[in-house]
Amino acid sequence: MTPTITTLILLACSNVFMTFAWYAHLKHLNERAWYVAALASWGVALFEYLLQVPANRIGFTVFSLPQLKIIQESITLLVFVPFVVFYMGQPLKLDYLWAAFCILGAVYFIFRS
Repeated sequence: MTPTITTLILLACSNVFMTFAWYAHLKHLNERAWYVAALASWGVALFEYLLQVPANRIGFTVFSLPQLKIIQESITLLVFVPFVVFYMGQPLKLDYLWAAFCILGAVYFIFRS
């Protein structure tokens, strides 16, 4: 597998863990003390870092640091919208589309020669 594909897959997987670490406690641990949610989130975030660190190391062989950041932000939006709608039960909003266009603009500017 190429470094580009490996990076994208690892970043996508790490982002799933990141999203759950950051937000799933709002659904499942809302009645618990904040430190219980923090400890649970840190446990989930460990798996994010086990994927994210190698993704960035591999990705840095083919991408610049700003390119890696914009790739990560793009993946974040792709993961976050289904998470919000299907897992958290929030309504789909047209604003998500506008946000995606803004991210696409960032992708364009960071990758243009």
